[in-house]
Amino acid sequence: MPLHKDDPRSVGGYKLLDRLGAGGMGVVYQARSRSGRDLAVKVVHAQYAEDAVFRARFRQEIESVRRVSGAFTAPVVDADPEAARPWMATQYVPGRSLAQRIRDRGALRGGELRQLALGLVDALRDIHRAGVVHRDLKPANVLMAEDGPRVIDFGISRAAENHNTLTETGQMIGTPPFMSPEQLTDARTVGPASDVFSLGALLVYATTGRGPFDADSPYLTAYRVVHDEPVLEGIGQPLRGLLERCLAKEAADRPGLDELAREFAAALPEPAAGDLETVSLRLDELSATDRTRVGILADPGATTDPGRRTRRIRPLLAAAGTVGAVALGLTTYLLLGPGGADSGGGATPATPGATATASRWSAVPSGWKPWRTTVYESAARGVKKAPDPGGGGMQGGPDCQVYEDAAYCTGQGILPVRLDGLTGETTWRAERVPTGKGSYDFTLLGIRDGAVLVQQLLFPENSDDEVTTVFALDTETGERLWHRTVNDDWSDAIAFDDLVVIPGTDGRSVTARSPRTGAERWTAQLPSNHYCGFTEAGGGLYLLCSADTVETQDVVVQEVDPADGSMRRTTVPGEGHLLGVLDGRLLFLEMSRDEDGEMQLGEDAPYDRIRLLDPATGADSTTKLARRYSGEVTLANDTLWFATSSGQVTAVSARTGKQLWQTPTSLEQPGRATYDPRTRAVYLASASGRVGALDARRGTVLWETLPRAQRVDSGWNVIKVRLYGGALVVATPDGTVFTLDPAHPERKPVSG
Repeated sequence: MPLHKDDPRSVGGYKLLDRLGAGGMGVVYQARSRSGRDLAVKVVHAQYAEDAVFRARFRQEIESVRRVSGAFTAPVVDADPEAARPWMATQYVPGRSLAQRIRDRGALRGGELRQLALGLVDALRDIHRAGVVHRDLKPANVLMAEDGPRVIDFGISRAAENHNTLTETGQMIGTPPFMSPEQLTDARTVGPASDVFSLGALLVYATTGRGPFDADSPYLTAYRVVHDEPVLEGIGQPLRGLLERCLAKEAADRPGLDELAREFAAALPEPAAGDLETVSLRLDELSATDRTRVGILADPGATTDPGRRTRRIRPLLAAAGTVGAVALGLTTYLLLGPGGADSGGGATPATPGATATASRWSAVPSGWKPWRTTVYESAARGVKKAPDPGGGGMQGGPDCQVYEDAAYCTGQGILPVRLDGLTGETTWRAERVPTGKGSYDFTLLGIRDGAVLVQQLLFPENSDDEVTTVFALDTETGERLWHRTVNDDWSDAIAFDDLVVIPGTDGRSVTARSPRTGAERWTAQLPSNHYCGFTEAGGGLYLLCSADTVETQDVVVQEVDPADGSMRRTTVPGEGHLLGVLDGRLLFLEMSRDEDGEMQLGEDAPYDRIRLLDPATGADSTTKLARRYSGEVTLANDTLWFATSSGQVTAVSARTGKQLWQTPTSLEQPGRATYDPRTRAVYLASASGRVGALDARRGTVLWETLPRAQRVDSGWNVIKVRLYGGALVVATPDGTVFTLDPAHPERKPVSG
């Protein structure tokens, strides 16, 4: 839906693109970050902003969602519960709701129903593991993404172990057709089993198109939930028996999620031949024969104790109940250990009994050994002790870049640090620019000419006015070289070549400066009435601007001459993501649109075509992708690599749009892929610190590691594998930074 005239154009620095929907408590927008990432931003209605109880509940929502991180949930990215109109940004999931899907196409059958049931069980496992009860699992809160369902909207969830005052009042919270009896009779007793009841009601709806307790009014529906037996006509055995147990009136009589995973896997049909899909299975669901066929190298210490975290895999299932059909070059899926931080980060080769071929890997730096540290360790120089990571601004995890023999890291609420590349020791920690009290976010722009370039955003106490500063630090000492206060309403700063280009204080111009001294090189004007951002592509600097109105969605592309700031202007139709350069032309990845040119936001994935633009002539051409793709995307070596939140990686030719290969991995919510031309490998990392390597040409999984993060944090996912000679550097949202040798990923890191 288009934006209304009275809708804001941006929230929290995120540009609003469309309305996704509106409810009694607020409006949900599709938004885009300055880095080009799509988000769903929920903004509460003004009339509730002054309600202290509502603010407390919204604050609780944010805290609950942040604790949940899984392949079948949408993690929180950013939020401000104290804003004049509180808001929260989560991962944008391209897909219509289950309610819309059933309304448009009818009840689910076969593999689609299986994927929904098993995906929701996995989602509830992740939610309950975080100590949270959803309390409002219903079709409108389940999005049908291409790679599996996503559970959203934790607006009325609560910490299971914390019976706070919001639920002690006995308020009836939820949606009657999908509420449990205890939600209607005694809210204080609601626990994880309540979500199992809601799951049963939701699956009845998905199977038949109607709820098990439907009535003419919500009051009669609520009465039937408490007193009547569910209506399950049209559902055959054994699924019917399972759903009856889920809908038991007494919470203690309902099955647990581990049992449901096994029973659903047995009761629901597997995908038909040729219709492969990714689902979750537990290790103890596979027979010994099936384990051998899949090629799982099971850890003899793996536990089946239901009180501990269970190791899981996500193989592709073939028809006729034969797991062995996975032998399509898909290999081992390393199983999650019961504890991530102390697991040692072992890795498994691609085939049973095989080892990674050391000859394909590059040599690591001389004197280097794998290490692990955090951005909160004490520093040898500068600010020795890091600020409390639990306070201040939103904790989104560090972004690290490698420069010469060190890694430099900073992030939301994280002061810039230098880590020794060989040992992981924290060499120095820099001070923030003293522009006032409040919370701080830092963006690492780059390292140029011995200077670490950082953009700092200050959220002052008792004020909605943000203050943005760009400053440079000496790479060796961490001492500040220069700083400038800027206006970032129109453009973020960018480090390019031997320049750092920063916005002017007037909001209408940008100035290029020397990275080392801050001396001015040139100043250029920005287009009026446009929202602009700089990006680097193919060794060139470009300014991309879109109009701040909804009348046109064309993008103005200006190629910037780094010598004097002069710009050559052209226009590309519609909005697309500039990923890089192919044969001298700019490559944009575009979202699908309807006949009227409106962006498609249905169940299909967002990207459906490639547009190539000649910046010199303005000539452009489009290539339709073989199908629509979603996820984090990287362009390298004439290939587009898409990584979805479920861990599936797809390689697509940037020239023809044809799919080259598609491989599922066991990485949860990986970041963008990193291509290493020396090793012909693609690397990805997940929020838990799991790292995977795939053969770039064939898509074969070379190895995957166990988690190395100290904890799984559901903050902003900026996880990217950095190359350090022949070694890899990875930073996770919880602040962990570690390195590994791709030739020997099983080697345990030492503390830095």
